[in-house]
Amino acid sequence: GCSGLTEAPELPATTLANDCYNGMFSSCSGLTEAPELPATILASYCYYAMFSGCSGLTEAPELPVTTLASYCYYEMFSYCSGLTEAPELPATIMEKNCYGMMFKACTSLTKAPILPATTLADYCYSGMFINCTSLTEAPELPLMDLSSGCYSQMFSGCSGLTEAPLLPAVNLASECYYEMFSDCSGLTEAPELPAEIMSGSCYSRMFYGCTSL
Repeated sequence: GCSGLTEAPELPATTLANDCYNGMFSSCSGLTEAPELPATILASYCYYAMFSGCSGLTEAPELPVTTLASYCYYEMFSYCSGLTEAPELPATIMEKNCYGMMFKACTSLTKAPILPATTLADYCYSGMFINCTSLTEAPELPLMDLSSGCYSQMFSGCSGLTEAPLLPAVNLASECYYEMFSDCSGLTEAPELPAEIMSGSCYSRMFYGCTSL
């Protein structure tokens, strides 16, 4: 393992390749500072699980890219239990599963970043904040047209969440809200659900295990 690694090397590349940094610092629990990530062109799985299990990391690097690739940030900071704040995520062009499980089990994260994208991709936010037990505030989710699985398990296990965001979407896709708030035991009220056009399993297990509802 790399638990004794405390400092990361510089990573100057601006154009990335598929899987290039996949799991690079995974389980490096001694790492306290992430390197700068100046890349402007991403590729599939490029940052996949890059810092997964880096429990000593308290601050994430800046992620200024606005055009994402499939699975590019998947599990990037999963199990970073010391991470207290998420980086800004200015991307407006999404791809499949680009933010999937990105902050999974980041148990010290209290606030989610703004999510400005206006067009979603399949499973783009799937499991993004799953088991972030300290998360008390969800981001705004104002989009009207959803994609398959786009919000699935997004806040599953976020027991500190007491209020759900507004969900004004009227055109739903398959599994778009699947287990979105499952096991959110602090949630006391469900949001209004005005959708008129639905697809298979769109609300499946949406509030499963919400014991305070």
